[in-house]
Amino acid sequence: MNKKQKKMLTRIIISGILFFIFLILEKTGVLDAVPMLVQGILFLIPYLIIGYDVLYRAFRNIRNGHVFDEHFLMMIATFAAFFTGEFSEGCAVMLFYQVGELFQSVAVGKSRQSITEMMSIAPEYANILHEDGEIEEVDPEDVQVGDLIVIKAGERIPLDGQVIEGESFLDTAALTGESVPRHVKEGEDVISGCVNGEGTLKVKVTKVYEDSTVAKILEMVENASSKKARLENFITRFARVYTPVVTIGAVLLALLLPLFTDLTFVNSIHRACIFLIVSCPCALVISVPLGFFGGIGAASKVGVLVKGSNYLEAIADVKTIVFDKTGTLTKGEFKVSAIYPVEEFINKEGSLDNAKDKLLELAAFGEAMSNHPIALSIKEAYGKQIDTDRLKNISETAGHGISSLADGKKLLVGNSKLLEEEGISYIKADDIGTVCYVAFDGKFMGSLVISDSIKEGVAKAISDMKKAGITKTVMLTGDRQETAIKVAEKIGIDEVHAELLPADKVSQVEKLMNERSDKEKLSFVGDGINDAPVLMRADVGIAMGSLGSDAAIEAADIVLMDDDVSKIAFVISIARKTMGIVKQNIVFAIGVKILVLILGALGIANMWAAVFADVGVAVIAILNSMRTLNIKKTI
Repeated sequence: MNKKQKKMLTRIIISGILFFIFLILEKTGVLDAVPMLVQGILFLIPYLIIGYDVLYRAFRNIRNGHVFDEHFLMMIATFAAFFTGEFSEGCAVMLFYQVGELFQSVAVGKSRQSITEMMSIAPEYANILHEDGEIEEVDPEDVQVGDLIVIKAGERIPLDGQVIEGESFLDTAALTGESVPRHVKEGEDVISGCVNGEGTLKVKVTKVYEDSTVAKILEMVENASSKKARLENFITRFARVYTPVVTIGAVLLALLLPLFTDLTFVNSIHRACIFLIVSCPCALVISVPLGFFGGIGAASKVGVLVKGSNYLEAIADVKTIVFDKTGTLTKGEFKVSAIYPVEEFINKEGSLDNAKDKLLELAAFGEAMSNHPIALSIKEAYGKQIDTDRLKNISETAGHGISSLADGKKLLVGNSKLLEEEGISYIKADDIGTVCYVAFDGKFMGSLVISDSIKEGVAKAISDMKKAGITKTVMLTGDRQETAIKVAEKIGIDEVHAELLPADKVSQVEKLMNERSDKEKLSFVGDGINDAPVLMRADVGIAMGSLGSDAAIEAADIVLMDDDVSKIAFVISIARKTMGIVKQNIVFAIGVKILVLILGALGIANMWAAVFADVGVAVIAILNSMRTLNIKKTI
């Protein structure tokens, strides 16, 4: 508890002790001989101790023109109870109302805790390293791109950068929800918000503070509460209309009942008081946002940032998920995954390993002057210096490959079309990935397969999404059709659209959105700059936060901080459970209030029932909402 909550608890205890003493004296008949005015003053003492702030807020809001709120209802109802001689009931209403408010405050604080843990990633300082070797502690916002900073053991990384000296293990739990530390060494990138576990790192800053990972996360967290779900907006509008309507209804009840029934004016006012107390919309106004806040907090615990409760509500209705392939389902790292020399070449070189090495060397020489991603991956796999003086007459045919003279003999490195043009027969490779064929001196030497490996656990993640209620999974990619289909079959994707340009992805998503029903939503998952338009077009855009581009993260509605697509199923589960809890609260609160309102108007329900219908229902609804904080990863 904070200071304010502890002060309220003290007031509740003091007021409660006095109230129950006076209540016992009243019920045992000790106060029967005491004048009514004195009895009223006795109960007024605990009433004012516990309720002075409610009365102050009510008068202040009336002065500012905001009349119809819960403070006004509590003030009118309790004043009327004292006026009609129901001193103990008037005091009890205020006491239990404040108990409910304290409970609500503690509950909200607990639900905010998981969000504020994210806010603790904000760095307080940066150790900038000057040219003379001195280290100065400065504000992170004063550090520029290219500056060198030093992060000591136990310190939080203040800005994004690249390690130029040292190695360590980073605690990324605050960002990703993962407890396993991440090892970093010289040449690797680090992001702000992580904690340096051991050793000292010297880092070259690559982004100013306002563009850093930690700044963007904090901005997203701060803005999350401003984006309300439809149900939240409904409750806000409902309360604005509902409160003045029931207040007018209570006034009419007090005035009209004596005219048309045998009830006295005092009894009609008592029923109107019950009507007013029951009508307080606290249970709805607090429990519904609290439920959404709890859901967002539960997601943040596992490293998933939901930018607003409206997106949590939307993803609960998602039935179709569309994925970009490269960087989302695959690692986005093109590497030589297989080398297939022909039998004759193996026999010539004396062994399979020798033949593979020689084939890779031929391919690397053929791609020596190219900067194409396929060429770069082949040269990386070769890993040796290439003597370009051995190459002559290099010629590249777009979409086919490269031909050259290596040591005076013709070398061809490319796809099947290049070999077919030269009239060289070849053995087709059916592996997943891009196949690069090699021919030398007019003979087919073999093939290399360059593939973008599938991320670990993607197949299970797709399966989990289907268990969570996703009925259709789609993959969009610019890769060739054969490769895309093989990847989709391997991981369980239902539908594939390949050989797409960035603009084609938007039109494809729009087509899929037109095919779905009005109640169903579509989500797109991507990571690159070219995914930003599609992320914005989808009902719910999900971006990779760790490796994803800034544009994709800005455009997305939900961000996976560690790029783990398996967490999508968990977020869907959180969203659906949150929506279920929120709807339970709405039905329960409105149902009980309507019932007690009717019973109160008929004189069947007393003020204690009204207290339950207000404070009791609010406490039960808040307890129910807090279940969203404890949603576990069960899928």
